[in-house]
Amino acid sequence: MSIPDPSSLSYHNARLLQESIKSKDLLAGKSVHARIIKYGLRFSVILLNNLMNFYSRTGCFCDARSLFDEMPEKTIFTWNTLLSAYSRQGKMAEATEIFHKIPNRDSVSWSTVITGYNQMGRFESAVKVFDKMTKERVTPTQYTITSVLASCAAIEALDIGRKVHSFAVKFGLSSYVSVVNSLLNMYAKSGDPMMTRVIFDRMEYRNTSSLNVMISLHMQHGRVDLARGQFERMSERDIVTWNSMIAGFNQHGYNLDALCTFGNMLRDSLLIPDKFTLINALSACANLEMLKLGKQIHARIVSTNFDTYGPVGNALISMYAKSGGVQIAQKIVDQTGLSCLDVIGFTCLLDGYVKLGDLKPARQIFDSLRDRDVVAWTAMIVGYLQNGLNNDALELFRLMVREGPKPNNFTLAAMLSVSSSLTSLNHGKQIHASAIRTGQASLVSVNNALITMYARAGSINCARKVFNQVHCFRDIVSWTSMIMALAQHGLGEEALKHFEKLLAAGIKPDHITYVGVLSACTHVGLVDQGQRYYNMMKDFHKIEPTLSHYALMVDLLGRAGLVQEAYDFIEKMPIKPDVITWGSLLSSCKVYKNVELGKVAAERLLLIDPDNSGAYSALANLYSVCGKWEDAAKIRKLMKDGGVKKEQGISWVQIKNKVHVFGAEDGLHPQKDEIYKMITKIWEDIKKMGFVPDTESVLHDLEEEVKEQMLRHHSEKLAIAFALTSTPENTTLRIMKNLRVCNDCHSAIKFISKLSGREIIVRDATRFHHFKDGLCSCRDYW
Repeated sequence: MSIPDPSSLSYHNARLLQESIKSKDLLAGKSVHARIIKYGLRFSVILLNNLMNFYSRTGCFCDARSLFDEMPEKTIFTWNTLLSAYSRQGKMAEATEIFHKIPNRDSVSWSTVITGYNQMGRFESAVKVFDKMTKERVTPTQYTITSVLASCAAIEALDIGRKVHSFAVKFGLSSYVSVVNSLLNMYAKSGDPMMTRVIFDRMEYRNTSSLNVMISLHMQHGRVDLARGQFERMSERDIVTWNSMIAGFNQHGYNLDALCTFGNMLRDSLLIPDKFTLINALSACANLEMLKLGKQIHARIVSTNFDTYGPVGNALISMYAKSGGVQIAQKIVDQTGLSCLDVIGFTCLLDGYVKLGDLKPARQIFDSLRDRDVVAWTAMIVGYLQNGLNNDALELFRLMVREGPKPNNFTLAAMLSVSSSLTSLNHGKQIHASAIRTGQASLVSVNNALITMYARAGSINCARKVFNQVHCFRDIVSWTSMIMALAQHGLGEEALKHFEKLLAAGIKPDHITYVGVLSACTHVGLVDQGQRYYNMMKDFHKIEPTLSHYALMVDLLGRAGLVQEAYDFIEKMPIKPDVITWGSLLSSCKVYKNVELGKVAAERLLLIDPDNSGAYSALANLYSVCGKWEDAAKIRKLMKDGGVKKEQGISWVQIKNKVHVFGAEDGLHPQKDEIYKMITKIWEDIKKMGFVPDTESVLHDLEEEVKEQMLRHHSEKLAIAFALTSTPENTTLRIMKNLRVCNDCHSAIKFISKLSGREIIVRDATRFHHFKDGLCSCRDYW
């Protein structure tokens, strides 16, 4: 029997191993291994290298490592094969250890480590290895250059990318199509569109990858039409082409175009959607709240056995949560596990629960998340804020400061909104201090929130100070926040000066800015200026008035006594007036005792909102003011029979971080005896100073003495009496009230401010009143 030639046997078995790698036939490869042992070919380095390569590429990593350790002789190919196996598995610590043991590292060794780091997303490490490679004067290959350029593109390292470009030119690699495409991609993603265009124009051969980069570049810079044109001219399109278009449309709000492109891809090409295709298609469905189409895409994902863990699962969760399918989104979370839920998926799920008004499941998910970053914390805080759960938001923020990540500008802005809602100056100041400590206080978004917080907490001077500090970085929100703040505090003329400065700076006001401007005119009775600005908004800035603008114009005219003009304005409105518009007219009718128009306003208001207690009360009060006691009694009986309850007036004050709430004739406060003793003394003292109780404010047919007692025990007076007994001398008092302050309380508080030597700031339902030395900032116009 003849013995086969060893060299021909080695060649034959090496070829069989190559075929086994291509077919991924593990059994065939192991049969070859058995023949190698049988014929005593264990000392053929070339054959053993191929065998090790087979094991590493078919997932038998332990066999590859055992073979490597047993090999009597190792070439650079042997080392690089093991190195490549570790890199492909993402075991970069082990790969690095092997790399340092290689006796004579070549360009393949270096390139393998760089590619490994790049594929693992450790882009800075890939760049550092390339830097060491050049210092050791190892000549890079085209594969080295493409890998390191991909890392530069990922971290937008333009300067390093330019150096890599110079190496590519130096070593004659810049003519390779793969290198040129990598350069194109790096410059496009690193923010150098001019160089991207230069390279593209100089390319002798452009393949699909080259054109894909240009589509992405156009989309990145918002040139959607250019991207569309490039796409339509392409004769060959790969999955990256379609994904670039779908993602670009999605990112720029062209959601229908994104879905149409997705549909065209399924219809016109044989390509199978990958995770990027599905993620962007689902995102477009979410943005359009197209639940039915989203379900169809979900059905396709299930039918093709596509992996729903990770990004695709989160895209499904986001789509369902945004499109009204929160329960289905929750089921997907339950199936895939919380470990797969990312911040975007959680945020969308949270938003879905916020819309339902049910934050308990969202908080349970939040508490279960392992890696809660600043975005997750902020999303949960904003969820509480949007649902009016300000105290929960505050508690979670305190927990975040103690145990969580450092708050960012969005967190601080959200918390400042919480402080604004709670009208808590102390909390707001603490968050301001936190912003200063963390270096966030200089950011425009935080400053804008600070302006609003300070204004709503009654500290207009602090709001001014913040506004003045950001004079170089003011945006439209900054100006609008300050104009609104000044308007709320009755400083209409100053608000309008700011508006004129805004116009002089070339900044275009938006509809919210004009709400502030018209509000400023309303609070100080600037009728002519208000009408001029209203016309400027419509005719010059081409802003279509909203219900807020119409209601303010009605309020502006009505407060000035132009009640008929206000009614005529409503009749000419191109849209249906709302409750606020008719309520503004009704309030003016009460002030100016216009019973006929008041009755019309109340009737129209009640047609829109039959259970509106304010309308009944205002009409009853209007009848009472005009001495029509029987008519007033009928309205009150109508309220009672209809089960409509009048909104109770309450006032509150914060002392040492505790909020104390008072109602009229309040007998629940633990210090009630001391409070009533103090208000009685104040009442007597201010009467001696010339204060005359406005018993006409009591709209009931009662004895004068009873009326005066009722006035004395109004909620804001009790709150002030308590605050005077609970704070040091010269402390500014900040009182909040849910309804409009009455005439008697307004007059009394002016006298109290002079008697006590205190500034008293009262925020009622419509504005702030700053009482000091017997005067009010509203100049008795409110």
